[in-house]
Amino acid sequence: MLLSGKRALITGSTSGIGLAIARAMYAEGAEVILNGFGNADEIAALQEELGGAAHFGTDLTDVAAVEAMMAEVGPIDILVNNAGMQHVSPVEDFPVDKWNLIIALNLSAAFHTTRLAAPGMKEKGWGRIINTASAHSKVASPFKSAYNASKHGIAGFTKTIALELAEFGITANCISPGYVWTPLVENQIPDTMKARDMTRDEVINDVLLVKQATKKFVQPAEIGALAVFLCRDEAQNVNGANWSIDGGWTAE
Repeated sequence: MLLSGKRALITGSTSGIGLAIARAMYAEGAEVILNGFGNADEIAALQEELGGAAHFGTDLTDVAAVEAMMAEVGPIDILVNNAGMQHVSPVEDFPVDKWNLIIALNLSAAFHTTRLAAPGMKEKGWGRIINTASAHSKVASPFKSAYNASKHGIAGFTKTIALELAEFGITANCISPGYVWTPLVENQIPDTMKARDMTRDEVINDVLLVKQATKKFVQPAEIGALAVFLCRDEAQNVNGANWSIDGGWTAE
């Protein structure tokens, strides 16, 4: 299989996009390592489903905890920085603690995992770093200042490490989905309803899907398939790219 013998750490992989990527990579023979929070029994079932996958419930906003996790995980071939969170609020009311938390999880955590994974990839002469960005890494939406800033930041970070690591057989790319039907999206609907004084259906149709020309939510499995492609040998010269999978949102 395509990824036999490869070890893949996927952050935020106990649900949503990260879980879809983990499943796709496991189906191609990778040893997957899960990270994320959730119900213990459900996570245990996922571990069994994914061939006895290791799981780390590490708080990625805690630098010392990230360092401990990466040391225990050991050398990896594939790093998927996917963990993230969202908060919707006008900038003048945006909670400072939420700003700090979103930047720490969505952006700084990817820096810490990458700096710790890179030496092992360099030693092997092969590696794939895939960062889950967002359509909001390319365009902004109101009331999402921290999220927009973090995702624009992850796009720039990806370009930088793509240049730094290219000669070592390592690629770094972003995947930038539009709205994917995941807990992250579903959970922001009430805040958006409040911020925009809208009903649930109005938020879905007039905010979430209004710019996706397909008028469909992106499916997590589609993102998993793209992540697997980026690990193929045929993608060895796909480097520093920001892949849109957003139903045409950023085509405007």
